[in-house]
Amino acid sequence: MFSKSCEYGLRAVLFIAQHSEKDTKVSMSTISEEINSPQAFTAKIVQKLTRAEIVYSLKGPYGGFSILPEKMDTKLSEIVTILDGDSIYKGCALGLKQCDASSPCPLHFKFIEIRDNLQEMLETTSLKSVVNDLSLESIILKR
Repeated sequence: MFSKSCEYGLRAVLFIAQHSEKDTKVSMSTISEEINSPQAFTAKIVQKLTRAEIVYSLKGPYGGFSILPEKMDTKLSEIVTILDGDSIYKGCALGLKQCDASSPCPLHFKFIEIRDNLQEMLETTSLKSVVNDLSLESIILKR
């Protein structure tokens, strides 16, 4: 449903947020290793999130990536929009360019409900709430 860069971006930002709650910064190599993603690709994604001021970057021997406390209320929908735009809320389930109520694909009307539920979940879920859930041992960011 999400692009690969959005999947990695969500995992990266959640990993960074988890460590930020403990007041620690994480390196790019640690991020990519812990979320099982290619380092160069992850660096580009995290750079995008840094430019959007979701992630904070500090250079130097004590540097790394973190999320400032006031950014922990950021909704997942904002991160998805930064990385994927809003096509997930408008796009066709089958990826067709022309799909709407007057010219629907076979899944159009069933997918609208799923898409609306996804949008609501992303718009009501903050980084902080997910990080709180990450403290549970059964929730992981890497398989």
